[in-house]
Amino acid sequence: MPFRAVTLNLERDHKRWATRRQLILDEIVRLASDLIAFNEVCIPLQSARDLRDAAAERTGHDYILVQQTRVNSLSKVEGEALLTRFPVIETGNFDYQARDMVALVARVLVHSTPLDVYVTHLFMSRGDDALRLFQVQQLLAWIGSRGDVPGSIVCGDFNASLDAPSAALMATRFRPTQLAPTAFTPLADHDGSVSHPYWPRMDRCIDYIWVADAIDIVASGVCFDKPSLDDPTLWPSDHAGVWADLNIRTRDA
Repeated sequence: MPFRAVTLNLERDHKRWATRRQLILDEIVRLASDLIAFNEVCIPLQSARDLRDAAAERTGHDYILVQQTRVNSLSKVEGEALLTRFPVIETGNFDYQARDMVALVARVLVHSTPLDVYVTHLFMSRGDDALRLFQVQQLLAWIGSRGDVPGSIVCGDFNASLDAPSAALMATRFRPTQLAPTAFTPLADHDGSVSHPYWPRMDRCIDYIWVADAIDIVASGVCFDKPSLDDPTLWPSDHAGVWADLNIRTRDA
């Protein structure tokens, strides 16, 4: 039976969060996902918890929240999060010991099959890909140490398109569900400023749902990719998100 995963970088509480929060919630409800990964959750506002509670109220479906803050001084600022409608039987976290960045994992039971779901956010898009490559090497080693499940899913903002060494290395072990552009949207603040003004708008895929082993891709696409009907500069985030319908391959398939 297929299940749906979604990933989105929330852009913390920047650029009119109180207004764009409703766009995010509306899309969460529309997508009706089983797994929702978030980057840049705002720790002071507890934005992942807030979205979990609001989504449960709107949909009638309860979500379990797994969250990992970044380390050192950024632990009070932002983190990674996963909302899951599946039971959680184990969680873990990983410190890259580089730029205070982390990854989390939740082992969930999907139709009685245990799967590992990872959420991470790698080094900034204009930064040296050597650091992202180092992070991917560490991530893959960590995933390899937990290889006692039929399949794994990795969600998040990798800040690199597939032609970069870091994302290319990831692709040697995992399959991206789609490669349509996810960054950067025209989301503007009150003063008209946009994130990463040195990049063209929506010209690269840097956000991914990666799958491996016994997980098949049924369908996938981009989401959180429409502005407000009343304001073309107000988008859910400065990134678009990714959705994917996935299926667990049976042994005799």
